Formats: sequence, structure tokens, C-alpha cells
Amino acid sequence: MSPLPAMPGLAGARVVLVHDWLTGMRGGEKVLEALCRLFPEAPLYTLLHLPGSVSPLIENRPIHTSFVQKMPFAARRYRHYLPLFPRAMERLAMPPCDLVLSTSHCVAKAASPPPGAMHVSYLHTPMRYVWDMYPEYFGPGRGGAARYVMPLLRRGMQRWDVATCGRVDHFIANSRHVARRIRRNYGRGAEVIPPPVEAGRFAPTAQVQGYYLVVSALVPYKRVDLAVEACTKARKRLKVVGRGPEEARLKAMAGPTVEFLGWVGDEHLADLYARAKAFLFPGEEDFGITPLESMASGRPVIAYARGGALETVVGLDDSQGRAPTGLFFHQQDAEALRAAMDQLEDALERFDAQELAGHAAGFDTARFMERMAAHLEDLASGRGVASGGGQ
Repeated sequence: MSPLPAMPGLAGARVVLVHDWLTGMRGGEKVLEALCRLFPEAPLYTLLHLPGSVSPLIENRPIHTSFVQKMPFAARRYRHYLPLFPRAMERLAMPPCDLVLSTSHCVAKAASPPPGAMHVSYLHTPMRYVWDMYPEYFGPGRGGAARYVMPLLRRGMQRWDVATCGRVDHFIANSRHVARRIRRNYGRGAEVIPPPVEAGRFAPTAQVQGYYLVVSALVPYKRVDLAVEACTKARKRLKVVGRGPEEARLKAMAGPTVEFLGWVGDEHLADLYARAKAFLFPGEEDFGITPLESMASGRPVIAYARGGALETVVGLDDSQGRAPTGLFFHQQDAEALRAAMDQLEDALERFDAQELAGHAAGFDTARFMERMAAHLEDLASGRGVASGGGQ
């Protein structure tokens, strides 16, 4: 790992980290892990912590949780307590400090900073459950009993989400796509700093096999169902890495060519990426770290042509003449994804493993930490001005 960037303007500053919840190592937790390296003494405040579910770098610091931690069955069904999350976050009492640094896709951005503290929020997205992806979570056939309650609560939670923006001094968005959402929902600008990709953990191999790969939490908006349906109908091999509330439904619809692996260790995951024919990314994502992990492994990506993927995947017919790293499908259904897989199989010779790995290296963790350190330094010294990237 590269040495920590110098931050003389923040030397001796008292920093508090805030995160929505700690239940696994996904993209948001990779951002948090990098921030833990930048501020190794900072305590961490969160709604819920399942011990052992995140990396030692995160686990080995003071972790303070909310009353959600003690709710019945919270370890497995914490999402059912979504209506309580705003109150739980507001009741987290932080110590006196100089900087509150939150990472949020739900309610962490609404943390109340102590008097005199600057609050910088790294936003993965405005609360997706009540804004852009409400239908994916609480539409017909989804959300269980919660979908009957959420229509009564949604407007109130949206108002609360907007009203609490005033607790944030500066927003950082993980993509231009999210910066536009921040502008649209909150009327605020945001600096754009892409999240970290541990590109050095991955490497191409010549021993590529014939399966497609998905690495994802199995939750509705990820649209893993499209990959399962497409590969089942086309009798194409698919390996699915991940767990989540959609797991039973996905297994029920899967044919014999689809294999569910659960979460796997880092070494096994790197091997799965490197040997895959291609990586499937069928959801509309805020950014998307996993496609870049696939590219770092020398393997192309088939992505839905919306959201953060448009900022990381270079299509086959790129207008700037860049080397391709994948291709897009434009209709979010299984048939369009199946057609894209056929197109990729006809064009595999156009993807160069080293070119893909070089593209991913531009998003490496060291680069993220350098950009974060420089931006926080500017904010601490009063020079930082939000870029307004959502305009």
C-alpha cells in the first residue's frame, strides 16, 4: 500500500467518521476503509455493526452504534427498521471534534456535527430507498409488509432528507451521475471524487474460462435477476458471488447453468474475475467498483447504459477512440442483456487485457486517497469550493 498522503492542514485535527451500517465489505465499506487509513485514530459512529463483517482496519477502532443495534433480529433484518433510521442517526451523540466525515447512501449524511465542527459528506447517492429507486424496493411484489407502510412514510422521509442537508458543509459525490442527483434533490453542488479500486489485488491471466460473472449484494436495484434470467434462457454459464434478501428468489428462477457462490475470499474472488469470459453489470449504479475490478483482471464488462457505468466503461465504438473495456445494453431487460452477450462473444478479440488493467489503474486506491487528502486540505484551509458537478 502506498504511504499516506501528507495533510499538514489537518495535523492534530479531531476527526469523527460516520457510516450508515457495518454488515459487510461492499463498495461503501471500501471507501470507509480508505478513510480509516487517512484518519487512523478517528472513532466510528454507525447505526449497526455486525462484529467480524468488515475488514480488520475498520473493526480495530472504537465503533459506536445506535439503538438499532439492540432491536430484535436486527442482525439479519435491519433494513426492516428503515423508518427508524433517521431518528437513530440523529440520536448518535458525537464527541467534540473538528471534522465529521460521513459516508452515506442512506442517513449518515444527516448526522448532527458537534458545535464548531465541519461536516463533509461523501455521498454514494441521496437515500435511494425514497428517491430514485423506490419502485425497485417497494414496488409490486417487493418489500414484503413494508411496501404497504412506505407509501405513508415516503414523502415525510424525503422532506427530512432535504431538510437535513443543512447539516452538511460540503458534499463529495462518487460520480458525476450522483452529483447531478445531489443538485436535483438538494439544490447543492458537489466535488466529484471516484471511489477507490484496489487494482493491485487483481491481474489478468491467460487461463480464461467460459463463464460469466456477477459480484453483487443480492438486493433489488442491482437487477441480478436479469443476469440469472438471461443466462438461464441462453444456457450460458453464470457464477454469482454475493448474498442478500433476493437470494431465495434468484435461486428459484435459476437454471442448471447458474451457480451461487455466496461471498468468497479475496484470493478466490480475484481468480474468479480473471478467469471469467466477461463481467455482467445489469443495474443502474451510482458508480460501480466491481466493473473496474473486472477490468483490473483483464476482463471486459457488459453494463446497462445508465448511471456510473457510463463514467468507467469504454464502449466498443468509443467516440474518443479509446481502447474498449466493455459494451453496453440499452434496454434493461434479459433479452437485451442476452443480445449483448452474443455481441461480446463475437468481439472478444477486440479487448486487450493489459489495456483494460491500465484503465482500471486510473481509479486505484492510492489515487482516491491523494484526491481526498488534497480536497480535505483545501476545505480545512478555506480554499475548497464545491465544484457544482451536478449542474
